[in-house]
Amino acid sequence: MSTDVRRSVDAIWRIEGARVVATLARMVGDVGLAEDLAQDAVADALAQWPESGVPQNAGAWLTAVAKHKAIDGWRRRERLDERYRAIAHDLETVADDAWEPIADDVLKLVFAACHPVLSREAQVALTLRVVGGLTSEEIARMFLVPVPTMQQRLVRAKKTLTAARVPFEIPEPREWPERMSGVLSVIYLVFTEGYAATSGDQWVRRDLAAEALRLGRIVAALAPREPESHALVALMELQASRFPARVDAQGHPVLLDDQDRTQWDRSQITRGLDALRRADALGRGRGPYALQAAIAACHATAASVESTDWDEVVTLYEALDRLSRNPIVTLNRAVAVSMASGPSAALAIVDEIAGDDRLARSHLVPSVRGELLAQLGRRDQARDELRRAAELATNERQRAVLLEKLDRL
Repeated sequence: MSTDVRRSVDAIWRIEGARVVATLARMVGDVGLAEDLAQDAVADALAQWPESGVPQNAGAWLTAVAKHKAIDGWRRRERLDERYRAIAHDLETVADDAWEPIADDVLKLVFAACHPVLSREAQVALTLRVVGGLTSEEIARMFLVPVPTMQQRLVRAKKTLTAARVPFEIPEPREWPERMSGVLSVIYLVFTEGYAATSGDQWVRRDLAAEALRLGRIVAALAPREPESHALVALMELQASRFPARVDAQGHPVLLDDQDRTQWDRSQITRGLDALRRADALGRGRGPYALQAAIAACHATAASVESTDWDEVVTLYEALDRLSRNPIVTLNRAVAVSMASGPSAALAIVDEIAGDDRLARSHLVPSVRGELLAQLGRRDQARDELRRAAELATNERQRAVLLEKLDRL
């Protein structure tokens, strides 16, 4: 199989995967089965497309193949109950090219994967898999766990949904409170993967980020009294506004200090600030997404890095750190402290979390330590940290940035 075909299949899955699985889930009524059927169809594509070529409507091809696999599987059973007979009949009557899901199908897929029968971690992992199209390896890196652990978690999650007969539907409004937190977490993590990809050769995956923002807007419209839904939209709008300046013409990363702020999307910034005001107007205080959106707003409204209100950014990160107790938030707070108070104070914060097991396989701590040590003139130590960060980085573009910094030292 050629590398080009493999890349084509991967790209198609990134773009079409969620819609393919959503369409199949609507047909078969089982999210786990739908994802398995879709993966079987991807395997067929890898086997057939090198000879036949990539079809013009690849999403329709994958859906049609998966649909027929479902029918064949039910036919092979010695006994088919009436429910499966009816589904198989319905599938046979659907034209192969009629694969496009209705407007809410992907959102239904998110709600099914975020059903309370699953743990929060399982909800997020499964939705990243079936909606975000991420691999087990990518999700494992996001959760900072070994790949086999994540694979087992995904298999158990799908089996649990099947055993619980979770319906493929948007829940009743009275069920929203217990489902909302999981849904927002998933949308946030999908956007995060789009904003800064954990692996591969792209620094930004705008397709994932756009899908997350689309879902976030739908959720905010369906739950207008939920402040964090508006806050998450605000955060995504403000972060996405930087996309035009985050990579150069060759796709190389452009860090915040070097970005041309005239390229930032001012209309997205306006929408983001409006969404944050809507969240604040509900008068229930700022949650994690609102605090992050407020931090993003500090950057979005500053004319330069130097004119950014870094004291305000530090204060917001301190509040977020108390809410989340997440080492990555603490690391971001350290970066803000370095801008407000200097590298020595920031390095002390980083050293406090350097031994956190959750960051053991991440490039983030040595990357930040290397930067701070370089600012303090401790160049040998800085080189060691940046070299280690480059070894740990799983995104090719991120690794290139770290090696460039290392070369400059």
